[in-house]
Amino acid sequence: KKGEQVGSVTLEGKSVADIKLVDDVPLGHKVAMKDLAQGKDVIEYGRVIGVAFQAAARGSHVHTHNLKTKRWKV
Repeated sequence: KKGEQVGSVTLEGKSVADIKLVDDVPLGHKVAMKDLAQGKDVIEYGRVIGVAFQAAARGSHVHTHNLKTKRWKV
């Protein structure tokens, strides 16, 4: 929920950072770990998954409203 402090960890379980949510984020959705500028690549688990077509602040919900997938780009 917006305002909560959440922890993030690597796939190996190593603690990375605590992040204060600035939006409600549904279970299974993404959270910006740092400020994302419009037009910048979005990386998940070390791979580029899309581009931010709208800027997103650290702690923001990242989903189809501000992320355009690169999944099917050739």
